[in-house]
Formats: sequence, structure tokens, C-alpha cells
Amino acid sequence: MESKKVCVLGAGLSGISHALNKQGRGQEVTIIDRNNEVGGVLQSKKTQGYLVDFGANTLSLRSKQTEDFLKKYKVLDHAIDANLNCSKRFIVRNNKIISLPQGFLTFLTSSFLSPLGKVRLCMEPFISCRKNNSEDESMGAFVQRRLGKEALDYAANPFIGGIYASDPESLVLKHAFPALYEMENKHGSIFIGMIKGKKKNEKLSKSRLLSFKEGMQELPKRLAKSLIKPPILGFKIKEIKSNQNGQWWVRGESKEGNLFENLFDEVISTLPGHTLSEINWHGVNQDDLITTLTKATHPPLALTFLGFKRDQISHPLDGFGFLIPELEKRKVLGTLFSSTLFPNRAPKNHSLLTSFIGGERNPELCNLSDDEIIALSISENSDLLGISGLPNFAKVIRWPKSIPLPDHSMGQRKVAALKLNSQNKGLFFKGAHISGAPLPNCLNPE
Repeated sequence: MESKKVCVLGAGLSGISHALNKQGRGQEVTIIDRNNEVGGVLQSKKTQGYLVDFGANTLSLRSKQTEDFLKKYKVLDHAIDANLNCSKRFIVRNNKIISLPQGFLTFLTSSFLSPLGKVRLCMEPFISCRKNNSEDESMGAFVQRRLGKEALDYAANPFIGGIYASDPESLVLKHAFPALYEMENKHGSIFIGMIKGKKKNEKLSKSRLLSFKEGMQELPKRLAKSLIKPPILGFKIKEIKSNQNGQWWVRGESKEGNLFENLFDEVISTLPGHTLSEINWHGVNQDDLITTLTKATHPPLALTFLGFKRDQISHPLDGFGFLIPELEKRKVLGTLFSSTLFPNRAPKNHSLLTSFIGGERNPELCNLSDDEIIALSISENSDLLGISGLPNFAKVIRWPKSIPLPDHSMGQRKVAALKLNSQNKGLFFKGAHISGAPLPNCLNPE
């Protein structure tokens, strides 16, 4: 097989995974990224004894394909499993934190749904399927149709808020949760599909919730060690230009004015869709389709990190964290009990809380000052968790454009990416705005 020179734009998890995939096929791969570190949105920093993740806090390992990929590059040996206590999840209802059921008996006794809400939920296998097999049905419409309005308000709504910082009505089921879409099509029921539809050769017998000693950024850093050519960092892509021989000229520039210029047989962009308009694309057929790729919705999001002495918090923090339904009229979307999740997240006898503010629900809150956002987070968490006094550590991270939503424009983005590749040999567009944001999607390059 003839070796090709491949340039991967972006040193995030998706970019590094695609690079390793190409390298494994004997290609010569160069990664280039504007940041000075690999990882993209996976950033981990330790300060004042607290280890904070600015992006995803965990990796949910469910498939054998993902496990095999991590084992191949000797990353899984360094992973840390989440504390067993984190199997408990909480939501807020009537201004109180309540535990979500973990089995049938706790489902019967839990107060997260009313008796009528539980009866409606149990009727799911008897609900008829969609008549028109709509591919554009929202997650909100799907949940209400199959599980009832209360399940939408007190299960799907906070869950979507915690995963995507979005509303269930904004997400298209087929793109956001394709497994649920396929379950109904194949089995006529979510519950029946969960029982019968498992593919033993694809799913692990037991899922794992993982991180790393130095935080989630350790994942792309360890994967990058398997690259033959280290990523070229600190260079922003300025120009992509095709030539008559079907090759691609890539030009980048550092803040200091240094240039990177080289010719490649293939270019794989894993850059966020909203940054593609910053690049000059010369000789690209149907460059209007690149504009389509930039149209992903990215709600703004602010993360707060609060450190307290453990005895300041009356709640046992015996779980993953809590999510807040929109009906509760709170400012915070949810809070992770980060120092319960994994060790080494806070100094001894201290606790770290990671909270999410803004999103589609309250985007205007991201315009507040850092001090205002921290005060808001302290107030809400103190009220719900029974916290006395002020934190000894507080930090805010802002994502003006956070998670790309799998909304009604995602189908158009997928089609645009395919058309661009078919009309421009050697040019590929990948990444979370096309494949979906969950980390396993980024670890399984096509």
C-alpha cells in the first residue's frame, strides 16, 4: 500500500484518534493545533491542591471497541475507576435533593416521580410506536410520548441539561440517542429493547466510569505518546489550498509569526465547526457546504469549581452529583461531587464541587462577572447541600461555545461533510459537530 502524507487539524481526542488510525495503516501523519497542549476541550489543571477538569469529567466505557482501542495504546492500564458510591445519582424536586432509583424496589419507594408518574412510566411497553417513523422527532417529544410528561420534566429534562447543557426539545432523537431510536424501531419499546436488544459482541458485560490520576487530559496526552511524529502545537491554521495534482497545501501561523507550510495527500479536519470560517479555503468545491458545517448550535456554558472543608457540608456527598429540572427554577444546571468521584481531586478533609451554569436554559447567566457567577453557585449549592461558610477555593471557566448540539441541523452537517469529501478528494471533516459529542464517539474513528 502506497504511503500517504496526512495532516490532521486539531489535537483533541478526535484528532489524535484519527491520527493513530491513519498511522496504523502505514500513513505518515502530522497533527497541527493552535493550542500549546494536546487535548482540545479536555483540559485538567491542579491548583491549591484541587484537580479540576475544564471539559468532560469522566469517560463512560461501555463498548468492546472502545476498550480495545484504549488497550491497544496502553492507556487503560492508567485509568481509575470511579468510586463505587458514585452509582447513586440525585435530582432536585421541591427544592430537595432526592436519590434516583437504582432498582425496582427503590423505584417503588423513590419520590422522584409521583405514583401516577410511575404508573405511566411502566406503561411504556404498551405504547404504540410512532406512525410516521419521523426521523426529526425531538428527544422531548419522544420521552413524553413513550414515558409521559412527568418523566420528561423530572428525568429527561435534567439529564439532557447535564449532558448537553440543552433542552430535550432541541435535540433530535436519531442524532442524540440513536440507540433509543433503533430500540423503538426494532422492538417497539425502550424497555423490551433494553432486555432483548443487547449485542453481546459489542457491549461490555459491565460498563465502567473512568478518569485518570492527573484528570481527563491525561487520556489524550497518553494517546499522543503513541504518535510517531509529535503534534505541532501553537500554530493556527490560516489556509488550506488544493493544487492540480490533488494535493493539499496547509499553512499555519504561530502567535510569534512563525509559519508552518507543507503539502499533504489528505487533510482531516477535526476542528470545531464554528472555527472553520476562520480558515481560507482555496480550490474547495462547494465551499458553501463549509458554511453549513459552521451552523452547529453551541450554547454558552460556565463551570464553577468550589472547594470546601468537608465538615462545612452537611450532605454526605455519597454519589455522582445532582441535576436540576427546569421546573425547579434554579440557576445551576447541576453539580458533580468531584472529590467523591475520584481520588486526588481535593486536599485531605476537603471536598470539590463542580457546577454548571448557563446552557440553553439560562444563557444570559454566562454574561455575569466571575464574582457574580461564583456567588450564584455558592448560594445554590449551599442551599441544597447544607453548606456553611465560604469556600477556600473558587474558580470559573467559561465556554462561550460549548457542546455542539445534535439538533435539527446535524443531519445537514453530516450530508455536507459527505458531499465535501466526495467532491474534494483527500479532504475530510470529522469531529464532535458531526459524529456527536460523547467521548466514545471521538475514540472510534471511522
